[in-house]
Amino acid sequence: MPRLAKSPLALAALAVVLPLIAVAQPPSAAPGSAAPIAAQPPERRSTLADQQAVAVTIYNEDLALVKDARRVGLDAGANRIALRDVSARLRPETALLRSVSSPGSLEVLEQNFDFDVLTPAKLLEKSVGSTVRVVKTHPTTGAETVETAQVLGVSDGVVLRIGDRIETGVPGRIVFDAVPASLRDRPTLVTDLRSRQAGSQDVELSYLTGGLSWQADYVAELSADERTVQLNGWVTLTNRSGTTYRNAKLQLVAGDVNRVRDVMRKASMERMVMSAPAAAPAPMAQEALFEYHLYTLGRPTTLAENQTKQVALLGASGVPVKKELVLRGGDHYYRSALPEIGQKLKAGVYVEFANRENAGLGVPLPKGVVRVYKRDSAGNAQFVGEDRIDHTAKNETVRLHLGDAFDVTADKKQTDFKRREPTNRASYVYESAYEIVVRNAKAEAVQVTVREPVPGDWTMLEQSAPHTKVAAGAAEWRLEVPAGGSTKLTYRVMVRY
Repeated sequence: MPRLAKSPLALAALAVVLPLIAVAQPPSAAPGSAAPIAAQPPERRSTLADQQAVAVTIYNEDLALVKDARRVGLDAGANRIALRDVSARLRPETALLRSVSSPGSLEVLEQNFDFDVLTPAKLLEKSVGSTVRVVKTHPTTGAETVETAQVLGVSDGVVLRIGDRIETGVPGRIVFDAVPASLRDRPTLVTDLRSRQAGSQDVELSYLTGGLSWQADYVAELSADERTVQLNGWVTLTNRSGTTYRNAKLQLVAGDVNRVRDVMRKASMERMVMSAPAAAPAPMAQEALFEYHLYTLGRPTTLAENQTKQVALLGASGVPVKKELVLRGGDHYYRSALPEIGQKLKAGVYVEFANRENAGLGVPLPKGVVRVYKRDSAGNAQFVGEDRIDHTAKNETVRLHLGDAFDVTADKKQTDFKRREPTNRASYVYESAYEIVVRNAKAEAVQVTVREPVPGDWTMLEQSAPHTKVAAGAAEWRLEVPAGGSTKLTYRVMVRY
């Protein structure tokens, strides 16, 4: 090796160059060894076979909280766990994995939700740019030929390059060499984590999901005299989340929970299975939860994928009920002279009952549809109407509009109208008179409520029967109508706008 000059200029140059050479050289490795590379831990699958328990709390408005308890084997240090059979509508930002048997021993580094489920269409889509084999079968001899093809596109039909030609459609069976790693046969949450200890641990995965919904449905049967009702409540559960919850602890939250609205994917329903309700309802336990109500099923139940089922909510008999026939008018009658000679009206049929303990109820009723039945002379239950109720607290009144009466009708006409001189330029004063004839074709007398929405500042000038001012803009009369007869109501009212 030649001797280096020892001039001051040469020594200064060496002082600059030698450190750069030292930085550029790679670190020395032990003889026979390679540079260390961070190896990804092997993926461990966790299926429903590892599931120890599952709890599902379903809210109104297509939202549910799932708590999935499983036993998984872990290594000390880095692990990759593929949690299969989770909801296809899982909201990844809400997923939380924790150790139950060894709290604080897990550190989650990364989570990936693979919801691209393996299908022929997805397999083709992931193979764009790759090579596949096309197998054709001769229609006469049955002999098979195999050609290599490149998938060029699948956006609006399949486009293949086979040799020196381009073909559209699928000319035969397509054979793939492998399944892309991003495609899975079931929705899977892949979690990279570190564990402080090796061995099996009990872990719990909790997450919010769409695809699970519930609603209350009620069946009410009127007694023969229409004075009492037997009420049974059912919870209708629908699972379109893409997985099954076996022997789940089921809880339902009734109430309007505020949510930040996100655009969520819509899951298609391939089949629906309706489970028939049991003959004798076993009420669900209920309790107050924050400003809502929580209902708990006292036994585990299975929510199968793409299934609708019913479970009993409540049962009550001998609940006092009141029926009312109501004729309603319109407030536009009081603003101008009407050209028609008369108007036909039908009486609406309403039933109401009190949600009180002394009435046989006294429990919070979730919102839902109440369907009402009554038995005919042969003892067969016939449907007589339905209505939707909102969440109804204890000691509130349930009022149902079941339809319009067939035998109770009315004729209404305006008999007079005139405009009075206003007391000031900012107001208008109208005076109008009306005649309402209520007819009853039934074999028994009925009471009919006539409810008129009178607008503005109004004063009743004349009337054939006394009215009640039930609200600022409503006058009400209660008329007795004899069997097979009629009753006439006349009144004159002044309205100031």
